[in-house]
Amino acid sequence: MSTDNLSETRLSDVTTGTDTGPGGLASEEQAGQEQAGQEQAGQEQADSYAGVRETTEGPVYTVTGGDWDDVLDDISHDERVVINLGPQHPSTHGVLRLVVELEGETVTQARSVIGYLHTGIEKNCEYRTWTQGVTFVTRMDYLAPLSNEAGYCLAVEKLLGVTAPRRAQLIRMLLLELNRISSHIVFLATGGMELGSTTAAAIGFREREEVLHLLEFITGLRMNHAFIRPGGVAQDLPEGYEQRIRDFIKVMDERLPLYDKLFTGQPIWRNRLKDVGYLPLDACLALGVTGPVLRSAGLAWDLRKVEPYLAYDEVDFDVPTATEADCFARYLLRVEEMHQSLRIVRQLLDMLEPGPVMVEDAKIAWPAKLTIGPDGMGNSLEHVRKIMGQSMESLIHHFKLVTEGFSVPPGQVYVPVESPRGELGYHLVSDGGTRPLRVHVREPSFVNLQSMPAMAEGGLIADLIAAVASIDPVMGGVDR
Repeated sequence: MSTDNLSETRLSDVTTGTDTGPGGLASEEQAGQEQAGQEQAGQEQADSYAGVRETTEGPVYTVTGGDWDDVLDDISHDERVVINLGPQHPSTHGVLRLVVELEGETVTQARSVIGYLHTGIEKNCEYRTWTQGVTFVTRMDYLAPLSNEAGYCLAVEKLLGVTAPRRAQLIRMLLLELNRISSHIVFLATGGMELGSTTAAAIGFREREEVLHLLEFITGLRMNHAFIRPGGVAQDLPEGYEQRIRDFIKVMDERLPLYDKLFTGQPIWRNRLKDVGYLPLDACLALGVTGPVLRSAGLAWDLRKVEPYLAYDEVDFDVPTATEADCFARYLLRVEEMHQSLRIVRQLLDMLEPGPVMVEDAKIAWPAKLTIGPDGMGNSLEHVRKIMGQSMESLIHHFKLVTEGFSVPPGQVYVPVESPRGELGYHLVSDGGTRPLRVHVREPSFVNLQSMPAMAEGGLIADLIAAVASIDPVMGGVDR
């Protein structure tokens, strides 16, 4: 029988519901199986370009013609579709790729694919001196660069067996809390924008500029400051810092209530986030989730309280928690954490006293008694004249300290700090040389991101966007 006759016979049999095959078949199920096999064989004979190839995601059909109803007949029972969300997509919080399997608009399976922003920062640190490593780690979580600098320097200082001067510790805390505010503001701005609120994006980045202007005034740079150094900070606070910071606090006290008016009590915002991205406490603990996501499930785990570092045990602040464990709870927590950070900054301004900002050990302080130029891009002329005008031995020491670095006793340490996204831990290994043997970071964005499938599967794809935004991952930290 020719292919055309076979097709005509099959189609007529399907239409009238009669059995096919010579002599009849034992059951309708067998008839259907034989019919499917004949149909595939007939299709392949009729058109070699309309074949089927199996992939890890199921059969792929290459069709050049024919009736679409006939072509899709074999897969009409399967309503699931696999799509790629990203890696370049405005709702993926950076260069993140999500492979999402959908049934209608319901997410049946979600997987994250990372690595598109890989910079090799950890490995790069192993080929630089201990101080030069600061310029690398500050570029990982680029929304919280000062948290990376502080964690790294605390680990180096633990290996060295030194403690930064008190004024340097208070300056570090001041910078960390200002940075925490700017990071949470970006969460509000980008998260709101991903959910369709351009107002959140506009006012969020307006407030962030206030913080970045202040950080630029203090450190010389808006981001990637490399201001916190092993042994202390690069230089003392500039003249007029207290008034500038108090002016900033006044601005934020006026503007933060605006978020409550625009979002907290706004029914659209509330309904959009409540009961979305649910992740209970046991799931957080099983996945190693920390930060606001963990605290939204009811556990008041904040390293500033449970394992105080710097002088956090000397300041008074609260650790907000919730039990709803959803996107709305995480939003409320971050807003309250900004209020608490402002509360800490006020106390630090009263605690600051005159004193050195770098350890006195000339073998460690790099560069010793540094003064940065007004552009933040290099040493001031006064500092250069002082170095060049001293003895030849002083110049040689400065040159060797900058180029070769200082030696760190052999050993290994793990030092965690509370970044805006959770526990940021630095594991450093020294073999006694002038550069690290191993640098490894326990990055909260990387760990927290694995909670995305648990939050999203079973919900709508629109809620997947809200869930990822509530995790607030920064891909520079994930890929590092």
